[in-house]
Amino acid sequence: MENTIEKSEILFLFESKYTIPNGDPFTGEQRYDEETKKVLVSDVRIKRYVRDYFIEKNYLTPGAYEVYVFNDKSQVAAGSTESGSSARMQSLWKKYVEKKPAKKELQAAATELIKKCIDVRLFGGISTEKDAAVNLTGPVQFALLNPSLNKSDLRIHQNTSVFSSSADKSRGAIGTTTVVPYAINQVQGWVNPYSAQLSGLKSSDVDELFKAMWNSVNNVNTRSKSNQSSVLLLQIVYKEPTDKLYGTDRLIDIESEKEDEQIRSMEDYSFDFSKLQEIASSEKVNEIRFYTEIKAIKDQLIGDKFQEMTI
Repeated sequence: MENTIEKSEILFLFESKYTIPNGDPFTGEQRYDEETKKVLVSDVRIKRYVRDYFIEKNYLTPGAYEVYVFNDKSQVAAGSTESGSSARMQSLWKKYVEKKPAKKELQAAATELIKKCIDVRLFGGISTEKDAAVNLTGPVQFALLNPSLNKSDLRIHQNTSVFSSSADKSRGAIGTTTVVPYAINQVQGWVNPYSAQLSGLKSSDVDELFKAMWNSVNNVNTRSKSNQSSVLLLQIVYKEPTDKLYGTDRLIDIESEKEDEQIRSMEDYSFDFSKLQEIASSEKVNEIRFYTEIKAIKDQLIGDKFQEMTI
């Protein structure tokens, strides 16, 4: 059924080469665990990838997706005096509702209205509009910080700008930043069927989420993230909505004759999926769906419960 959402966990692997997979917004430096030497990617970064994909698709196919969190003033109703989420809600009222309902019906109507946005159905959303406050918890969540599978030593990178650093200077500015020589990043996520009922999440939305995750990382067009590639997407589907397996973030290992810090490509290591194969026999697991374009990985994900997805 279209609205039947299965409880599941997500593992998404992508590699980065001499990039900044997730910069700290305050310093611009790569998020990094100094003790473990693991590169970190936040849940906010992944959600940004997904929303950017939906927004960019709208440029090619206008109206393909309704997106709530949108850094574009064109998404705010003309003449609006509101700001933030209230302004975005005004634009949705104008687009979808001929006449606003009475005050006593306003909150319920606003809740249904905000669900027209795919990112709200996936990640939840809030509105602070007067008399129509909405607070929906997203059924799809990612770990706050996701460590890479390998250790990495960050490298200092110097760069120059052709623009002068001030009006009275003719030469460009010189800056430094840190980049990640190589990381195989792993992102962990969850899909909750109970929250899905409240947000209106559809199974087709989950399909679009996976498509967005895979394609956005592959095609991101910024200086700090261009050299990235999607490697593997896994969805571990539980039999019951209350089922849970321990340690799913540690199901995939890498093996290499080199030190982690010396790894620079997938040719320098191999994946160990033995733990993943082991949990496939669990009574709690209904199916393990996967997508990869790498034959060496695909050949290892075999068994009755492994099913290849399409992206």
